[in-house]
Amino acid sequence: MQMKGAIGGFYKLCDWIMKLAFINLLWMVFSIFGLVVFSFFPATIAMFVVIRKMLMGDFDIPVFKTFLESFKKDFFKSNLLGLILFILGYFLYVDIHLIRTTGGLLNLIYYPALIICLGFVLTVCYAFPTFVHYDFKVHQVLKSSFIIMLLNPLSTILIVIGGSAVYLLMTTVPGLIPLFSGSTLAVVIMWSSFFAFSRIERAERAALGISDTAVVKRNK
Repeated sequence: MQMKGAIGGFYKLCDWIMKLAFINLLWMVFSIFGLVVFSFFPATIAMFVVIRKMLMGDFDIPVFKTFLESFKKDFFKSNLLGLILFILGYFLYVDIHLIRTTGGLLNLIYYPALIICLGFVLTVCYAFPTFVHYDFKVHQVLKSSFIIMLLNPLSTILIVIGGSAVYLLMTTVPGLIPLFSGSTLAVVIMWSSFFAFSRIERAERAALGISDTAVVKRNK
């Protein structure tokens, strides 16, 4: 029997909290299992897959089974994405470090370089939702994430505000980090990204006449 009213809302909140804690535990365990290097990105993608399904209304999914299936299915593809992101991030870090230590005329490009780094970080935030929401190749994920970040300032602002709130909460109460750090941030990023995805899908329907049902089936 489904509970309604305040009691039903409280029960659902507790259910969300327990599932987020379990998802975060799975994310940490699977990341450590592969010594982080080989399993961080597959575990992160698996976490986003589960969070996406829950946010889309499929709340009663078997969390462990869904997580494990995604981890195995997307292991190589997600690691390829992670490798590319790591290389790009490393080069940006080296550039910023050289600009700061060299000084001189290079100081003129310090702030533009910081803006580029911010754009990269935000693109990474969109990369995970885009990866799990669309059936794209890795290069398409990167390209689409960058374009979505640029064209959807509302979603981007929500990610920044929500991510900052999660960071503030975790630093204020460090005991929450093992339970909710990754899963809560994934909820914020995935939920914010849905605004951008909805806008894209409305544009697709308007331009191509795709029905709502067709779009939903494609994204399941």
